Amino acid sequence: MIQGQRKENLVAEISAGKHRLISGVPEELGGHDEGPDAHELLEAALAACTIITLQMYADRKHWNLLSADVTVTIDSESSLESCISRKIRFRGDLTEEQRASLIAIANKCPVHKILSSNIKIKTDEVMPG
Repeated sequence: MIQGQRKENLVAEISAGKHRLISGVPEELGGHDEGPDAHELLEAALAACTIITLQMYADRKHWNLLSADVTVTIDSESSLESCISRKIRFRGDLTEEQRASLIAIANKCPVHKILSSNIKIKTDEVMPG
């Protein structure tokens, strides 16, 4: 479970278990760039999930994957359709067949599955108590 609250001005403090994250807003939008903005956190979630999923798979297969370097960019967004680009550079001694398998596995990482599904968000107000 992730919880968040306003820390100051346009800054959110996010709690994820024992970890704390700060999310801010760029100066051109009225903030002071105290941390990644919400879009960057979404991109970071996909990048992190991809890297970890690929490394876990390569480790299980005993493949020589030193790193999967991932770049994620939200190219466009709308209420009807959004487009996210993900670029992966593999470092390590891998065959073309292994690289192709890793690309297929990247498309199965949990965050990729969520983002490419039909998402509905339910919002409820919690009354103080």
